[in-house]
Amino acid sequence: MPPRVLITGITGMVGSHLTDYLIENTDWEIFGMCRWRSPLDNVEHLTERANRKDRLNFVYGDLCDYISMQNVVETSRPDYVFHLAAQSYPLVSFTSPLQTYDTNILGTERLLEAIRRCQGISPIIHVCSSSEVFGRVRTESLPINEECSFHPASPYAISKTGADLIGRFHAEAYGQKIVVTRMFTHTGPRRGDVFAESSFAKQIAMIERGLVPPIVKTGNLNSLRTWSDVRDAARAYYLLVTVDPVPGECYNIGGAFSCTVGAMLDYLISISTAKEIIKVESEEERFRPLDADLQVPDVSKFKKHTGWEPLIPFEKTMGDLLDYWRIKIGSGRSFLSR
Repeated sequence: MPPRVLITGITGMVGSHLTDYLIENTDWEIFGMCRWRSPLDNVEHLTERANRKDRLNFVYGDLCDYISMQNVVETSRPDYVFHLAAQSYPLVSFTSPLQTYDTNILGTERLLEAIRRCQGISPIIHVCSSSEVFGRVRTESLPINEECSFHPASPYAISKTGADLIGRFHAEAYGQKIVVTRMFTHTGPRRGDVFAESSFAKQIAMIERGLVPPIVKTGNLNSLRTWSDVRDAARAYYLLVTVDPVPGECYNIGGAFSCTVGAMLDYLISISTAKEIIKVESEEERFRPLDADLQVPDVSKFKKHTGWEPLIPFEKTMGDLLDYWRIKIGSGRSFLSR
């Protein structure tokens, strides 16, 4: 029988792209966990396959409900687990810290406990942490390696620090085959519009259609980021669990191109059909109270272990992101300008 894989957060950007990768490159039976109310936009192209139960099964669960975690694990009985589900919006975490902690910290504990207590399975588990755990990093600490100390700068980052530590604890204390990743900024088609680059691309697409005034609203443009493509991230996660996974290990993963958020916006505007008329204005509500403003990774450990290299250049990632929003905006649906 082919291996069985559980993907929590299958309806998210990364979960949906990982599903695409696994369908194309493996024979694995995929169980995608989502909440009953989760928007299915990112997996809409897979619904016919799911209806046929052709290697793809949606299972309902909620990280905040332990019984649902037990049901998901018993139903899927996985050989591999990609734990991607989270409250993943750093800015929102400042206004909803308790929900963020419950989902990301306790939710990770609930999932790992449900797996640990399920008889007859011993899956390889990927716990997805975040580069945000490093938070406020000094310039002399760049590029950031796995030994850099944690200094989380948001409730989201604190919650991911908790998930990171819980994953490694379960590996050491209970012998679960858990590996942890700290993925740096990754984006592309299907990126949620609450994230800076996707918000910019969406605003530009709306400007091109004449739906809003030609002004892109921004937050902090000075944050330095290393950019990678979500499709490279999906391939990295597959290699993570299939190339000699070492329980308890953690890896930084990220792209090869670094620039400020402002420079990223400049590039998006430069490829817009409305570039001659677009202006940029900051909005106070788009700024975080505290920001992780130096996010440049050292990914040599992961590359050495798996042979992974990012393949998709920054320009294609941003071009595809803008085209994604052009298609959505052009569909005739109404969208909030945010």
